[in-house]
Amino acid sequence: MSRRKTRPIVAVVGRPNVGKSTLFNALAGANISIVKDTPGITRDRIYADITWLDRNFTLIDTGGIEPESRDIILSQMREQAQTAIDTADVILFMVDVRQGLVDADSKVADMLRRSQKPVVLAVNKVDDFNKYMADVYEFYNLGIGEPFPISSVNKLGFGELLDEVISHFDREAAEEEEDERVKVAIVGKPNVGKSSIINKLIGENRVIVSDIAGTTRDAIDTEVTHNGKEYVFIDTAGLRRKSRVKEDLEHYMIVRTVAAVERADIVILVIDATEGVTEQDAKIAGIAHDRGKATIIAVNKWDAVEKDNKTVNEYTKKIRQTLSFMAYAEILFISAETGQRLNRLYDTIDIVSENHSMRVATGVLNEIMAEAVAMQQPPTDKGKRLRLYYITQAAVKPPTFVIFVNDKELMHFSYTRYLENQIRETFGFRGTPFKFIIRERKEGR
Repeated sequence: MSRRKTRPIVAVVGRPNVGKSTLFNALAGANISIVKDTPGITRDRIYADITWLDRNFTLIDTGGIEPESRDIILSQMREQAQTAIDTADVILFMVDVRQGLVDADSKVADMLRRSQKPVVLAVNKVDDFNKYMADVYEFYNLGIGEPFPISSVNKLGFGELLDEVISHFDREAAEEEEDERVKVAIVGKPNVGKSSIINKLIGENRVIVSDIAGTTRDAIDTEVTHNGKEYVFIDTAGLRRKSRVKEDLEHYMIVRTVAAVERADIVILVIDATEGVTEQDAKIAGIAHDRGKATIIAVNKWDAVEKDNKTVNEYTKKIRQTLSFMAYAEILFISAETGQRLNRLYDTIDIVSENHSMRVATGVLNEIMAEAVAMQQPPTDKGKRLRLYYITQAAVKPPTFVIFVNDKELMHFSYTRYLENQIRETFGFRGTPFKFIIRERKEGR
Protein backbone atom coordinates (compact mmCIF):
# COMPACT_ATOMS: atom_id res chain seq x y z
CA MET A 1 0.00 0.00 0.00
CA SER A 2 1.31 3.43 -0.85
CA ARG A 3 1.95 5.87 1.94
CA ARG A 4 -0.68 8.50 2.59
CA LYS A 5 0.29 12.04 1.79
CA THR A 6 -1.51 14.80 3.58
CA ARG A 7 -1.19 18.30 2.24
CA PRO A 8 0.00 20.65 4.97
CA ILE A 9 -2.11 23.72 5.63
CA VAL A 10 -0.69 27.25 5.77
CA ALA A 11 -2.99 29.96 7.12
CA VAL A 12 -2.51 33.68 6.47
CA VAL A 13 -3.25 36.08 9.34
CA GLY A 14 -2.94 39.87 9.36
CA ARG A 15 -4.62 43.24 9.81
CA PRO A 16 -6.79 44.77 7.05
CA ASN A 17 -4.96 46.23 4.07
CA VAL A 18 -1.59 44.61 4.75
CA GLY A 19 -1.87 42.83 1.40
CA LYS A 20 -3.09 39.33 2.30
CA SER A 21 -5.30 38.95 -0.79
CA THR A 22 -2.59 40.25 -3.09
CA LEU A 23 -0.14 37.67 -1.73
CA PHE A 24 -2.81 34.98 -1.91
CA ASN A 25 -3.63 35.72 -5.55
CA ALA A 26 0.02 36.08 -6.55
CA LEU A 27 0.92 32.69 -5.04
CA ALA A 28 -2.20 30.95 -6.27
CA GLY A 29 -1.81 32.22 -9.82
CA ALA A 30 -3.56 29.92 -12.23
CA ASN A 31 -3.94 27.20 -9.58
CA ILE A 32 -6.69 29.06 -7.81
CA SER A 33 -9.26 26.62 -6.51
CA ILE A 34 -12.40 27.54 -8.36
CA VAL A 35 -14.42 24.77 -9.93
CA LYS A 36 -15.58 25.55 -13.44
CA ASP A 37 -18.62 23.70 -14.76
CA THR A 38 -19.97 23.63 -11.23
CA PRO A 39 -23.33 25.37 -11.27
CA GLY A 40 -24.52 26.99 -8.09
CA ILE A 41 -21.09 27.45 -6.56
CA THR A 42 -19.53 30.84 -6.37
CA ARG A 43 -16.28 29.90 -4.75
CA ASP A 44 -14.75 32.54 -2.58
CA ARG A 45 -11.01 32.66 -2.81
CA ILE A 46 -10.55 31.27 0.65
CA TYR A 47 -8.19 28.43 -0.18
CA ALA A 48 -5.84 27.47 -2.99
CA ASP A 49 -3.37 24.70 -3.71
CA ILE A 50 0.21 25.89 -3.99
CA THR A 51 3.28 24.00 -5.18
CA TRP A 52 6.74 25.25 -4.23
CA LEU A 53 9.77 23.18 -5.21
CA ASP A 54 8.57 19.62 -4.63
CA ARG A 55 6.11 20.43 -1.87
CA ASN A 56 2.35 20.89 -2.19
CA PHE A 57 0.35 22.72 0.43
CA THR A 58 -3.02 24.40 0.91
CA LEU A 59 -3.01 28.13 1.53
CA ILE A 60 -5.98 29.43 3.53
CA ASP A 61 -7.00 33.03 3.96
CA THR A 62 -8.43 33.19 7.48
CA GLY A 63 -10.73 36.11 6.74
CA GLY A 64 -11.06 39.74 5.89
CA ILE A 65 -11.67 42.25 8.63
CA GLU A 66 -13.75 45.31 7.94
CA PRO A 67 -12.03 48.13 9.85
CA GLU A 68 -14.83 49.65 11.93
CA SER A 69 -12.79 50.51 14.98
CA ARG A 70 -9.52 49.50 16.58
CA ASP A 71 -11.24 47.32 19.18
CA ILE A 72 -13.11 45.36 16.54
CA ILE A 73 -9.95 44.91 14.47
CA LEU A 74 -8.13 43.44 17.45
CA SER A 75 -10.96 41.08 18.45
CA GLN A 76 -11.38 39.94 14.85
CA MET A 77 -7.65 39.43 14.47
CA ARG A 78 -7.66 37.29 17.58
CA GLU A 79 -10.41 35.20 16.05
CA GLN A 80 -8.40 34.87 12.82
CA ALA A 81 -5.32 33.89 14.79
CA GLN A 82 -7.34 31.30 16.73
CA THR A 83 -8.69 29.86 13.47
CA ALA A 84 -5.14 29.62 12.14
CA ILE A 85 -3.88 28.02 15.36
CA ASP A 86 -6.76 25.50 15.24
CA THR A 87 -6.37 24.47 11.64
CA ALA A 88 -2.91 25.22 10.26
CA ASP A 89 0.43 23.42 10.25
CA VAL A 90 2.24 26.70 9.62
CA ILE A 91 0.98 30.25 10.22
CA LEU A 92 1.96 33.05 7.87
CA PHE A 93 1.70 36.29 9.85
CA MET A 94 1.62 39.35 7.63
CA VAL A 95 2.51 42.91 8.62
CA ASP A 96 2.97 46.17 6.71
CA VAL A 97 6.36 47.93 6.59
CA ARG A 98 4.70 51.27 5.71
CA GLN A 99 2.45 51.28 8.77
CA GLY A 100 5.24 49.97 10.98
CA LEU A 101 4.74 47.95 14.13
CA VAL A 102 1.31 48.56 15.67
CA ASP A 103 -0.22 47.43 18.94
CA ALA A 104 -2.61 44.91 17.34
CA ASP A 105 0.37 43.16 15.67
CA SER A 106 2.10 42.73 19.04
CA LYS A 107 -1.01 41.36 20.74
CA VAL A 108 -1.66 38.82 17.98
CA ALA A 109 2.04 37.89 17.90
CA ASP A 110 1.74 36.98 21.63
CA MET A 111 -1.12 34.61 20.85
CA LEU A 112 0.74 33.02 17.95
CA ARG A 113 3.92 32.62 19.98
CA ARG A 114 2.07 30.85 22.81
CA SER A 115 0.41 28.45 20.35
CA GLN A 116 3.72 26.62 19.76
CA LYS A 117 2.82 26.47 16.06
CA PRO A 118 5.51 27.44 13.54
CA VAL A 119 5.00 31.09 12.56
CA VAL A 120 6.59 32.74 9.53
CA LEU A 121 6.63 36.54 9.63
CA ALA A 122 6.15 38.30 6.27
CA VAL A 123 6.78 42.04 6.15
CA ASN A 124 4.88 43.28 3.09
CA LYS A 125 5.13 46.34 0.81
CA VAL A 126 8.94 46.30 0.80
CA ASP A 127 9.20 47.50 -2.79
CA ASP A 128 12.80 48.61 -2.37
CA PHE A 129 14.95 46.39 -0.15
CA ASN A 130 17.70 49.00 0.33
CA LYS A 131 15.27 51.71 1.33
CA TYR A 132 13.14 49.72 3.79
CA MET A 133 15.47 47.15 5.40
CA ALA A 134 16.01 49.23 8.57
CA ASP A 135 12.21 49.36 9.03
CA VAL A 136 11.96 45.59 8.45
CA TYR A 137 14.33 44.89 11.38
CA GLU A 138 11.91 46.67 13.72
CA PHE A 139 9.63 43.62 13.45
CA TYR A 140 12.19 41.48 15.31
CA ASN A 141 10.55 43.12 18.36
CA LEU A 142 7.50 40.89 17.86
CA GLY A 143 9.59 38.01 19.19
CA ILE A 144 8.47 35.49 16.57
CA GLY A 145 11.71 35.19 14.66
CA GLU A 146 13.18 36.57 11.49
CA PRO A 147 11.03 38.97 9.44
CA PHE A 148 10.96 38.14 5.71
CA PRO A 149 10.71 41.24 3.50
CA ILE A 150 8.33 40.78 0.54
CA SER A 151 6.34 42.79 -1.95
CA SER A 152 3.06 41.05 -2.84
CA VAL A 153 2.41 43.49 -5.68
CA ASN A 154 5.84 43.10 -7.30
CA LYS A 155 6.23 39.43 -6.30
CA LEU A 156 9.56 40.11 -4.60
CA GLY A 157 11.03 37.96 -1.82
CA PHE A 158 8.61 35.05 -2.38
CA GLY A 159 11.40 32.48 -2.78
CA GLU A 160 12.96 33.00 0.66
CA LEU A 161 9.51 33.24 2.27
CA LEU A 162 8.27 29.96 0.76
CA ASP A 163 11.56 28.18 1.53
CA GLU A 164 11.00 29.15 5.17
CA VAL A 165 7.34 28.04 5.09
CA ILE A 166 8.08 24.58 3.68
CA SER A 167 11.05 24.09 6.02
CA HIS A 168 8.45 23.73 8.82
CA PHE A 169 6.53 20.92 7.15
CA ASP A 170 7.12 17.73 8.98
CA ARG A 171 8.45 15.31 6.36
CA GLU A 172 7.43 12.36 8.52
CA ALA A 173 3.91 13.69 8.96
CA ALA A 174 3.65 14.38 5.25
CA GLU A 175 4.20 10.70 4.59
CA GLU A 176 2.31 9.06 7.38
CA GLU A 177 3.35 5.52 8.05
CA GLU A 178 1.21 2.92 6.42
CA ASP A 179 -2.00 3.90 8.13
CA GLU A 180 -4.63 1.39 7.09
CA ARG A 181 -7.43 3.05 9.05
CA VAL A 182 -10.22 4.67 7.10
CA LYS A 183 -10.38 8.39 7.90
CA VAL A 184 -13.85 9.90 7.74
CA ALA A 185 -14.59 13.64 8.06
CA ILE A 186 -18.13 14.52 9.12
CA VAL A 187 -18.93 17.94 7.69
CA GLY A 188 -21.94 20.18 7.22
CA LYS A 189 -23.51 23.41 8.36
CA PRO A 190 -23.89 24.10 12.08
CA ASN A 191 -26.77 22.30 13.85
CA VAL A 192 -27.40 19.60 11.24
CA GLY A 193 -26.60 16.88 13.81
CA LYS A 194 -22.95 16.03 13.09
CA SER A 195 -22.07 15.35 16.73
CA SER A 196 -25.19 13.25 17.33
CA ILE A 197 -24.28 11.06 14.36
CA ILE A 198 -20.74 10.57 15.64
CA ASN A 199 -21.98 9.75 19.14
CA LYS A 200 -24.43 7.20 17.76
CA LEU A 201 -21.83 5.64 15.45
CA ILE A 202 -19.34 5.33 18.27
CA GLY A 203 -21.87 3.94 20.75
CA GLU A 204 -20.08 1.28 22.76
CA ASN A 205 -17.20 1.19 20.29
CA ARG A 206 -15.52 4.25 21.73
CA VAL A 207 -11.83 3.45 22.04
CA ILE A 208 -10.19 6.77 22.73
CA VAL A 209 -11.24 10.30 22.09
CA SER A 210 -8.05 12.16 21.77
CA ASP A 211 -6.17 14.69 19.80
CA ILE A 212 -4.00 12.11 18.10
CA ALA A 213 -0.35 13.11 18.30
CA GLY A 214 0.48 15.53 15.56
CA THR A 215 -3.07 16.69 15.06
CA THR A 216 -3.22 19.82 17.12
CA ARG A 217 -6.28 20.67 15.10
CA ASP A 218 -9.51 21.89 16.50
CA ALA A 219 -11.34 18.88 15.13
CA ILE A 220 -11.51 16.02 17.57
CA ASP A 221 -10.36 12.69 16.16
CA THR A 222 -12.20 9.67 17.47
CA GLU A 223 -10.86 6.17 16.90
CA VAL A 224 -13.47 3.44 16.56
CA THR A 225 -13.35 -0.29 15.91
CA HIS A 226 -16.47 -1.69 14.23
CA ASN A 227 -16.69 -5.37 13.19
CA GLY A 228 -12.94 -5.70 13.64
CA LYS A 229 -12.16 -2.74 11.34
CA GLU A 230 -10.59 0.51 12.49
CA TYR A 231 -11.96 3.93 11.59
CA VAL A 232 -11.00 7.48 12.55
CA PHE A 233 -13.82 10.02 12.63
CA ILE A 234 -12.79 13.66 12.22
CA ASP A 235 -15.46 15.90 13.68
CA THR A 236 -15.83 19.52 12.63
CA ALA A 237 -18.54 20.18 15.19
CA GLY A 238 -18.07 22.69 17.97
CA LEU A 239 -18.70 25.47 15.50
CA ARG A 240 -20.97 27.41 17.78
CA ARG A 241 -18.75 30.45 17.70
CA LYS A 242 -20.40 33.64 18.86
CA SER A 243 -20.13 35.76 15.80
CA ARG A 244 -21.99 38.95 15.09
CA VAL A 245 -21.75 38.47 11.38
CA LYS A 246 -23.13 35.55 9.41
CA GLU A 247 -20.31 35.92 6.82
CA ASP A 248 -17.66 35.52 9.53
CA LEU A 249 -19.24 32.30 10.68
CA GLU A 250 -19.52 30.94 7.17
CA HIS A 251 -15.92 31.85 6.40
CA TYR A 252 -14.79 30.15 9.61
CA MET A 253 -16.85 27.06 8.76
CA ILE A 254 -15.23 26.79 5.32
CA VAL A 255 -11.71 27.14 6.76
CA ARG A 256 -12.51 24.43 9.32
CA THR A 257 -14.05 22.18 6.65
CA VAL A 258 -11.04 22.48 4.34
CA ALA A 259 -8.75 21.47 7.22
CA ALA A 260 -10.86 18.42 8.12
CA VAL A 261 -11.45 17.29 4.53
CA GLU A 262 -7.73 17.56 3.76
CA ARG A 263 -6.97 14.86 6.31
CA ALA A 264 -9.81 12.48 5.40
CA ASP A 265 -10.26 9.80 2.76
CA ILE A 266 -14.03 9.89 2.96
CA VAL A 267 -16.36 12.80 3.62
CA ILE A 268 -19.84 12.45 5.06
CA LEU A 269 -21.79 15.59 4.21
CA VAL A 270 -24.68 15.92 6.64
CA ILE A 271 -27.78 17.70 5.33
CA ASP A 272 -30.78 18.70 7.44
CA ALA A 273 -33.84 16.94 5.96
CA THR A 274 -36.20 19.56 7.37
CA GLU A 275 -34.32 22.38 5.59
CA GLY A 276 -33.51 20.68 2.30
CA VAL A 277 -30.26 21.00 0.37
CA THR A 278 -28.93 24.59 0.39
CA GLU A 279 -26.30 26.69 -1.35
CA GLN A 280 -24.16 26.42 1.77
CA ASP A 281 -24.32 22.62 1.49
CA ALA A 282 -23.16 22.98 -2.13
CA LYS A 283 -20.16 25.05 -1.02
CA ILE A 284 -19.13 22.40 1.50
CA ALA A 285 -19.69 19.61 -1.04
CA GLY A 286 -17.52 21.55 -3.50
CA ILE A 287 -14.59 21.40 -1.07
CA ALA A 288 -14.77 17.58 -0.88
CA HIS A 289 -15.17 17.36 -4.67
CA ASP A 290 -12.20 19.69 -5.30
CA ARG A 291 -10.09 17.60 -3.01
CA GLY A 292 -10.99 14.33 -4.75
CA LYS A 293 -12.55 12.71 -1.67
CA ALA A 294 -15.10 9.89 -1.67
CA THR A 295 -18.41 11.36 -0.52
CA ILE A 296 -21.55 10.13 1.23
CA ILE A 297 -24.48 12.52 1.60
CA ALA A 298 -26.30 11.74 4.85
CA VAL A 299 -29.75 13.33 5.01
CA ASN A 300 -30.30 13.56 8.78
CA LYS A 301 -33.56 14.15 10.74
CA TRP A 302 -35.42 12.02 8.15
CA ASP A 303 -37.81 10.95 10.91
CA ALA A 304 -39.06 14.57 11.10
CA VAL A 305 -40.16 14.70 7.45
CA GLU A 306 -43.72 13.87 6.43
CA LYS A 307 -43.50 11.18 3.78
CA ASP A 308 -45.44 9.41 1.11
CA ASN A 309 -44.15 6.86 -1.44
CA LYS A 310 -42.63 9.60 -3.64
CA THR A 311 -40.74 11.56 -0.98
CA VAL A 312 -37.39 9.73 -1.25
CA ASN A 313 -37.31 10.02 -5.05
CA GLU A 314 -38.24 13.70 -5.03
CA TYR A 315 -35.68 14.48 -2.35
CA THR A 316 -32.96 12.53 -4.18
CA LYS A 317 -33.76 14.44 -7.37
CA LYS A 318 -33.37 17.79 -5.58
CA ILE A 319 -30.00 16.78 -4.13
CA ARG A 320 -28.81 15.55 -7.52
CA GLN A 321 -29.82 18.85 -9.12
CA THR A 322 -28.19 21.11 -6.52
CA LEU A 323 -25.06 18.96 -6.27
CA SER A 324 -24.95 18.07 -9.97
CA PHE A 325 -21.14 18.11 -9.97
CA MET A 326 -21.05 15.07 -7.68
CA ALA A 327 -23.48 12.67 -9.30
CA TYR A 328 -21.25 9.86 -7.97
CA ALA A 329 -22.00 10.60 -4.27
CA GLU A 330 -23.94 8.00 -2.28
CA ILE A 331 -27.11 9.27 -0.57
CA LEU A 332 -28.45 7.85 2.71
CA PHE A 333 -31.57 8.97 4.58
CA ILE A 334 -30.91 8.65 8.30
CA SER A 335 -31.92 9.83 11.75
CA ALA A 336 -29.37 10.23 14.51
CA GLU A 337 -32.27 10.71 16.90
CA THR A 338 -33.97 7.34 16.24
CA GLY A 339 -30.91 5.52 14.87
CA GLN A 340 -32.77 4.89 11.59
CA ARG A 341 -30.42 3.40 8.91
CA LEU A 342 -27.33 4.48 10.85
CA ASN A 343 -26.06 0.88 10.76
CA ARG A 344 -25.89 1.22 6.96
CA LEU A 345 -23.43 4.08 7.27
CA TYR A 346 -20.52 1.75 8.10
CA ASP A 347 -21.34 -0.51 5.11
CA THR A 348 -21.52 2.52 2.83
CA ILE A 349 -18.20 3.84 4.17
CA ASP A 350 -16.61 0.46 3.40
CA ILE A 351 -18.01 0.39 -0.15
CA VAL A 352 -16.93 3.93 -1.09
CA SER A 353 -13.56 3.41 0.60
CA GLU A 354 -12.95 0.37 -1.58
CA ASN A 355 -14.01 2.26 -4.72
CA HIS A 356 -11.79 5.23 -3.81
CA SER A 357 -8.77 2.87 -3.85
CA MET A 358 -9.84 0.67 -6.77
CA ARG A 359 -7.41 0.01 -9.63
CA VAL A 360 -8.40 -1.04 -13.13
CA ALA A 361 -5.96 -2.92 -15.36
CA THR A 362 -4.62 -0.92 -18.31
CA GLY A 363 -5.73 -3.54 -20.86
CA VAL A 364 -9.32 -3.39 -19.64
CA LEU A 365 -9.33 0.43 -19.65
CA ASN A 366 -8.13 0.50 -23.26
CA GLU A 367 -10.85 -1.96 -24.27
CA ILE A 368 -13.49 0.29 -22.66
CA MET A 369 -12.00 3.33 -24.43
CA ALA A 370 -11.89 1.61 -27.84
CA GLU A 371 -15.52 0.57 -27.47
CA ALA A 372 -16.54 4.06 -26.34
CA VAL A 373 -14.80 5.65 -29.35
CA ALA A 374 -16.52 3.18 -31.71
CA MET A 375 -19.92 4.05 -30.23
CA GLN A 376 -19.43 7.81 -30.21
CA GLN A 377 -16.91 9.45 -32.53
CA PRO A 378 -14.55 11.91 -30.82
CA PRO A 379 -15.16 15.60 -31.67
CA THR A 380 -13.52 17.47 -34.56
CA ASP A 381 -12.54 21.10 -34.81
CA LYS A 382 -11.68 22.90 -38.07
CA GLY A 383 -11.41 19.54 -39.82
CA LYS A 384 -9.06 18.03 -37.22
CA ARG A 385 -10.37 15.02 -35.29
CA LEU A 386 -9.44 14.14 -31.73
CA ARG A 387 -7.59 10.83 -31.57
CA LEU A 388 -7.28 8.86 -28.34
CA TYR A 389 -4.21 6.64 -28.22
CA TYR A 390 -4.01 5.12 -24.79
CA ILE A 391 -5.42 5.28 -21.26
CA THR A 392 -3.90 4.12 -17.98
CA GLN A 393 -4.69 4.55 -14.28
CA ALA A 394 -1.93 6.51 -12.59
CA ALA A 395 -3.16 6.74 -8.99
CA VAL A 396 -5.89 5.97 -6.47
CA LYS A 397 -7.64 8.10 -3.82
CA PRO A 398 -9.15 9.39 -6.09
CA PRO A 399 -8.84 7.08 -9.12
CA THR A 400 -6.74 9.12 -11.56
CA PHE A 401 -6.58 8.32 -15.27
CA VAL A 402 -4.07 9.58 -17.83
CA ILE A 403 -5.29 9.73 -21.45
CA PHE A 404 -2.85 10.25 -24.33
CA VAL A 405 -4.36 12.16 -27.27
CA ASN A 406 -3.17 13.88 -30.46
CA ASP A 407 -4.38 17.36 -29.39
CA LYS A 408 -5.34 18.43 -25.87
CA GLU A 409 -7.44 21.33 -27.14
CA LEU A 410 -9.82 18.90 -28.86
CA MET A 411 -10.50 16.91 -25.67
CA HIS A 412 -13.66 18.68 -24.57
CA PHE A 413 -15.05 18.39 -21.06
CA SER A 414 -18.14 16.63 -22.43
CA TYR A 415 -16.12 13.86 -24.09
CA THR A 416 -14.11 13.30 -20.90
CA ARG A 417 -17.42 13.04 -19.04
CA TYR A 418 -18.64 10.52 -21.63
CA LEU A 419 -15.55 8.32 -21.06
CA GLU A 420 -16.00 8.66 -17.31
CA ASN A 421 -19.55 7.37 -17.64
CA GLN A 422 -18.37 4.37 -19.70
CA ILE A 423 -15.79 3.44 -17.02
CA ARG A 424 -18.38 3.87 -14.26
CA GLU A 425 -20.88 1.74 -16.19
CA THR A 426 -18.40 -1.13 -16.18
CA PHE A 427 -16.94 -0.80 -12.69
CA GLY A 428 -19.44 1.21 -10.65
CA PHE A 429 -16.99 3.33 -8.61
CA ARG A 430 -19.92 4.50 -6.46
CA GLY A 431 -19.09 7.33 -4.08
CA THR A 432 -15.76 8.38 -5.58
CA PRO A 433 -14.82 11.20 -7.96
CA PHE A 434 -12.37 10.66 -10.83
CA LYS A 435 -9.47 12.77 -11.95
CA PHE A 436 -8.41 12.89 -15.60
CA ILE A 437 -5.04 14.06 -16.88
CA ILE A 438 -4.89 14.66 -20.64
CA ARG A 439 -1.45 14.35 -22.26
CA GLU A 440 -0.47 15.08 -25.84
CA ARG A 441 1.49 12.60 -27.90
CA LYS A 442 2.53 13.48 -31.41
CA GLU A 443 1.21 11.18 -34.11
CA GLY A 444 3.49 8.40 -35.24
CA ARG A 445 5.24 8.10 -31.86
